[in-house]
Order: sequence, then structure tokens, then C-alpha cells
Amino acid sequence: MGVSTSSPEKGISVVTVDFPPVNALPVHGWFELAGAVRAAGRDPGIRCVVLAAEGRGFNAGVDLKEIQAQGDSALLGANRGCADAFAAVYECEVPVVAQVHGFCLGGGIGLAGNADVIVASEDATFGLPELDRGALGAATHLARLVPQHLLRALYYTSRTVTAAELHGHGSVWQVVARDRLRPAVLELAREIAGKDGRLIRLAKAAINGIDPVDVRHSYRFEQGFTFEAAVGGTGGRVRSTFGGGGPSGG
Repeated sequence: MGVSTSSPEKGISVVTVDFPPVNALPVHGWFELAGAVRAAGRDPGIRCVVLAAEGRGFNAGVDLKEIQAQGDSALLGANRGCADAFAAVYECEVPVVAQVHGFCLGGGIGLAGNADVIVASEDATFGLPELDRGALGAATHLARLVPQHLLRALYYTSRTVTAAELHGHGSVWQVVARDRLRPAVLELAREIAGKDGRLIRLAKAAINGIDPVDVRHSYRFEQGFTFEAAVGGTGGRVRSTFGGGGPSGG
């Protein structure tokens, strides 16, 4: 359980998250994930990083039970941890491929939205249930996956969209059967890893440099409203109505 790193093939590093039952990460999990992604990207022998998960789904956001038990200290830690993990994916020195299965919610959108490429299984769903969980955030990253008006509709309603729908918008590279997900991801990662190591790193830096939105600052701006909701009591009141039995937000 936790975050692990493996190298199934030359030039490829797979960072895997495993926090049963639904991959709702505790505070330390976000920082562990950030550290693993950064370490993989710094390795001169690695040219592509795959971000994957075990269990029922890719990511269910933050551990709301931890926040409910520990209060503001856990909320502060979760916000900082999410910001660190999202930034680590975006700023990774080599391309990051998100291998998404099952649910990708809340913080999962932050990870997938900041990845360079997304490959998803047919059962994958994406969404931000933040308003139902007493929080805000990751609209920055959902905006990288869907058009502006769809972003707003999804955010205000807490609805999800399928991998096939995102493929139609061009934000998911490939949708495959669940048992074909890892082979499809490795096939793509192998193609990326076959490029010149120095050149692929320059390409990643160049593409990030022409991004129209500074995702790190944009997300931190959003987080300020999460704190406002918490300080004003709204966040806690809404979270208290959440049963915590299934995937949470981020």
C-alpha cells in the first residue's frame, strides 16, 4: 500500500498509487506521489513516466475522513499536498502518461489534467464532485480536458463524463478495454521513450513554456476559495452530509 515505482522497460518508469479502498489519498500520500514523480523525471535514463493506480479506480481525491477527523490541519496539508503532486506531474522533466481506469475524481482530475497524455479504459469516468464535498478546486485541470461551457456545467452539477466522451473532445488519447489498458499504455510509453532523451526533455519544457495558463498559480488561486468556504463554515457543513462510503472529491 502507498506509492511505488517500477521500470518495466528501458526508459519507462511506472509510478503506482495504491491506497485502498478507493485511492482517496491521505496528506502524506500526495507528497509521496509528488516525490516519486519528480524522482522518476530526474533519472537521466527515464524518458517517459506512467502514472497508474491499483484497485477500483485511478483516484478518488483526498481522504475526507482524515479531514473530518483532524480538521483544518488536514485540510491545509491536503491542499498543499495536492498542489505539490499536481505540479510534480506537470513539471516532470519527461512526458507523463496517465493510465486511468474506473473513477477519476477530484484530485484525480488534477493529476490526469496535468499529465501529457491520457489513456483510459472503457469503464473510466471523470468528474469534480467538489461542490458536493464542501470544497472547490481542480477546475484549472478540468479546463484542460473539456470546453469552457461543459466545464462549468460539470463543475456546478458534480456530474461525470466518460472516457469515450473525453476522447471525442481530444483530451483522452485512447480508450481501450480494461484488460488492454496496461499494454496500450506501455505501447505509447515505449514510442515516447524511443526518442532522444535530451530532445524529449527539451520538448516537454518547450510545450510547458507556451501553455496559455499557469496551472500552478491558477490552482492555488482556486484553493483560496476552499479555505474561504472552510473558514466560513460552509465547507464543514457540506462535508458533514457526505457519508464517505464511496469515491470522494479532491
